[in-house]
Amino acid sequence: MTTADPPKALRKNENKTQPTNLSPNDFIASLADPRQRADCAILLARFSAITDWPPQMWGPSIIGFGHYHYRYDSGREGDYFRTGFAPRAKNLTIYIMPGFAPFASLLAELGKHKISQSCLYITKLADIRLDVLERLVIESLSIMRERYG
Repeated sequence: MTTADPPKALRKNENKTQPTNLSPNDFIASLADPRQRADCAILLARFSAITDWPPQMWGPSIIGFGHYHYRYDSGREGDYFRTGFAPRAKNLTIYIMPGFAPFASLLAELGKHKISQSCLYITKLADIRLDVLERLVIESLSIMRERYG
């Protein structure tokens, strides 16, 4: 271990997904699936307009917007993006960091989707209402502002 290396305990608790200097536009252009390229270009434009933050790659495949610092009761802390999206093999993943509990009515209007804790999965943008997705992102960012400033 060099003096620049953090202690092993800190490395173990770091987020695996960190911001990079990769270009979101280059990443989108490199996608093999033409529909995913087109959908991601639309999402990039919409998220940029909604958030007014520049897009940033987080790890090799997530395009994030904004950032926040979190600290858990356990003492673990770190930084992460406030919202974002990532193309995956079978779907697009959209990150709604506060989770979905406050958004049942919006999800009912959204269209074909699945969710997990903070991830919204859609196969293609044509399956959903983009205006509802925009409202979902805007409202989730409002909650993030309340929680993290």
